[in-house]
Amino acid sequence: MDFFKLILVGLLTCLYSKGLASGDNYHIGGRSASMGSSSVMLQDRWAIHHNQAGLAWLDKKTVGAYYESRYTTSALGLQGGAFVLPTEAGTFGLSVCGFGYSLYNETKLGLAYARKLSPMFSVGIQLDYFSIGIGDNYGRVNVFGGEVGIMAILTEQLTVGAHIFNPSRARVAEYNDEHLPTILRFGAGYTLSEKILLTAEMEKDMDHKPVFKSGLEYNISEPIFIRAGIASNPFVSSFGFGVRLKGFEFDLATSFHSVLGYTPQLSLGYTF
Repeated sequence: MDFFKLILVGLLTCLYSKGLASGDNYHIGGRSASMGSSSVMLQDRWAIHHNQAGLAWLDKKTVGAYYESRYTTSALGLQGGAFVLPTEAGTFGLSVCGFGYSLYNETKLGLAYARKLSPMFSVGIQLDYFSIGIGDNYGRVNVFGGEVGIMAILTEQLTVGAHIFNPSRARVAEYNDEHLPTILRFGAGYTLSEKILLTAEMEKDMDHKPVFKSGLEYNISEPIFIRAGIASNPFVSSFGFGVRLKGFEFDLATSFHSVLGYTPQLSLGYTF
């Protein structure tokens, strides 16, 4: 590990983004990453990390794994996983993600449930467990939180989704009244044609300026997709591609921050 690079990235991240810390609702999945993390309206396995209501539209059991090296610094690695099980009673899911290294790390576990309330509308909820560790002297704190989302297919072309992370403002520590962030997301996806999907989303952390995101997905041929996206505050551009073949999915993405550099992302999935 390049210690000086790690210190520089940490300081710049605090200046130019929301920082390294404290139970954030990390964006997971190569498809989302390549589309500017504009994903609150997407209906795939990674909806378990973005908007659990999207799970209700899945009809087959699926699993996935994800990894990113934030700003190509191994100590800032982010890992994630998903398991989704549709049943007649609704769709159940398990999720996990971890961030950081020995001196600062976070782990999040989630248990999700989603269900269609009509042919056009679905809801999803998730119970989260967070474990946050800081160095050897500060120890570790464990806290429960939650998430809730809705999704509606308004027309054959237009889907909208909304999600709130940590609506209860779960407290991490009494000192300085520190809470997990509360994050609101609202977005829409428009299927321009059989091959083109456009997405747009607004994300608002209650303690930060809103972030506006947009993405494009183009199906070059049956198994191959190319994607691109942008996000604001700070400005980040992203690009990637995906392959879907016989139940397997491979998604590779990279995002670019003008100060902090590149973040490569990779996810693998299988639908049974």
